[in-house]
Amino acid sequence: MRKKVTLKQLARELNLSISTVSKSLKNDPEISQKTINRVHELASFYNYKPNALAVSLKSNKTKTIGVILPEILNHFFAKALFGIEKEAAKNGYKIVTCITNESYQKEVEYVEMLNYSSVDGFIVALSQETQVLNELDHFKVLKRENVPVVMFDRVSDEIDCDKVIVDDKVASKNAMQYLIDTGCKRIAIVTTIGDISVAKLRLEGAREAAEANKDVSLINLEVKDTIIDLVEKESNAIENEIEKFLKENDLDAVLGLDETAAAITINISHKLGYKIPQDISVIGFTDGLLSKHSYPKLTTVSQHAEDLGAKAAEILLGHLVDDYDENYKTATEIVKTSLIVRESTK
Repeated sequence: MRKKVTLKQLARELNLSISTVSKSLKNDPEISQKTINRVHELASFYNYKPNALAVSLKSNKTKTIGVILPEILNHFFAKALFGIEKEAAKNGYKIVTCITNESYQKEVEYVEMLNYSSVDGFIVALSQETQVLNELDHFKVLKRENVPVVMFDRVSDEIDCDKVIVDDKVASKNAMQYLIDTGCKRIAIVTTIGDISVAKLRLEGAREAAEANKDVSLINLEVKDTIIDLVEKESNAIENEIEKFLKENDLDAVLGLDETAAAITINISHKLGYKIPQDISVIGFTDGLLSKHSYPKLTTVSQHAEDLGAKAAEILLGHLVDDYDENYKTATEIVKTSLIVRESTK
């Protein structure tokens, strides 16, 4: 294995002190330009890089952020990660990303591993299994150790940390209202993520909108909902259950509380001979690839995932740059959503 060049070796070859070489590499004005040029030239020749561990020990910071996501194939989390990395890089930080694949046990292991590796802080979206079990001791440990944590999208009120969320309840309420305003009266709410906090908020918002409109110049407004557990079912089983639901109910609109539910609804509607949006209007969430490439293109709630990720990173970096204050009062930041109207609705 090739031996790495050290600061000491550079100093010996240049016949300079280690301190002078170190300052020269940082372009310290105390050092003459001639000496700085000599040091940089030899460092470049050897492809010298400072020892990251030594730097972190000296500053008590690793300049790294641990990011824990429930999945990465989901367009929303991929875009959020892009926003996190962009904001971190802008401030001289690197990210270490771990994917739990919705597993509580993996989440625990990754939190312990990253904390042992001494990342400076965490950005987390909880796994589905963690939210179902409501087991959060691994984050309470971080709190006790004064490790800054920012949760986003999938959060828990039981952990006292900064949070960044979208207005899921309001967004769903507005989406339901749009369906009602365009003349839909037999509306189904379909989701494959029923156990997750965001789905519960969306369901609550949709039901509130429906309830508010029952006595407002609308006759026989009906709202039905079906919750399909994505963790327990294979893709075919989910499609079969949505197909059964559509067959058994006379509907003119579907509000999918996640992109998968909405996309499957469109596909199954085609299979059953329904025209979209003439027979059934469909709205989904996320504005990912499925929404943009479905036929017809899906009307969807955009959660501005990149902005969400960037805001989470900005908040965490605020703690890291200014040093984390254990007496700091945590807050919840809400990112506004927007309804993107496409061809799947009237």
